[in-house]
This record gives sequence, structure tokens and C-alpha cells, in this order.
Amino acid sequence: MNFCSACGATVNLRIPQGDTALRHVCDACGEIHYQNPKLVVGAVAVWGERVLLCRRAIEPRHGKWTLPAGFMENKETTAEAAARETREEACAEIAIDAPFSMINIPHISQVHLFYRARLLRPEFAAGAESLDVALFDEADIPWEALAFRSVSLTLQHFFDDRRAAQFGFHSADLDISAPLTGNGT
Repeated sequence: MNFCSACGATVNLRIPQGDTALRHVCDACGEIHYQNPKLVVGAVAVWGERVLLCRRAIEPRHGKWTLPAGFMENKETTAEAAARETREEACAEIAIDAPFSMINIPHISQVHLFYRARLLRPEFAAGAESLDVALFDEADIPWEALAFRSVSLTLQHFFDDRRAAQFGFHSADLDISAPLTGNGT
């Protein structure tokens, strides 16, 4: 960041009084520009025993499969974000059940939050950011073609919980250096 979004003056990187981290600070107007992690929100949307996946039409990971998810917008709840992203990417309407997984990804300053959800109708189509959308049984999940480790981990927890007939809430921290193993997690 070079310029203050409040007044246009040049900003300097320093630790503001009473803070502990380097921040972009405007010496002209005093504005402190905080940079915080981005929240990515999505849904594990099901119809019967099958899970809805979208094949990405955009980077990163163009052509790979993912759960419908994306960056949360201002002035919406996380549940609203999950439903909106499902509408945008899969042209599908969902009923939100409960928060299901939260994956911290510090090396890219993101937190991924996924809800368990149900499709209201078995109607879906590829939105502008999707090449294809489909329902998958667990045995047919394209594990090696999943776009993100957070999606792989969330799906693994979902199927494990479903087999145990008890859904919980799962939290994890993804380390950039951790190798992918087994089914893509």
C-alpha cells in the first residue's frame, strides 16, 4: 500500500502507538490501514446421499472441483454468504443446517468456513464461475481433482460424520508445508 484511502497522502509502514504489529499509517490524517484475513464461506450442500460440487471456471485451480464457496461480502452473515455463493456458482437454493468446518490458512491470510446445507430442489446449473455442477456420491468424489485442501478436509469430515450418524464441528489449521495424503487432504 502506498497511499491513504482516506486522504490520498503517502502512508508509512510502522507500529502505531498501542499496537504490536506493523501497519500502513497515514502521517497526514492519522488513518491506520489494517489488513486482516479474508473469510471464504461455502456449503456442503446435499440432495439425498449426494454432495453438490462445482468445477471451477476461474483461477485459481481452473477446471478443478470444489464446494460452492467464495469471499464473504460486507453486510451479510456467514450463512447468507454460503447461500449466495451456492446461488452464484451452482444456481441452486439451499437451506442452511449448521456450521460444519472452519479451516485456518494463515500463509494466505484466509479462513474457510463451510456450512452443512440441503438443496431445496434438485435443480442446479453452472453459474458464471463454474464450468460444470454435479451431485456426487461419496464413492464418486473426484478426490485427486479437488481444487483446495480445505475442501478435501471438509468432505472427509462430512463423510466420516455421516457414517457415524453424528455431525460435529471441525476446526483445523492448514500448513503450507504439510504434504497431501490419501484422498487429497
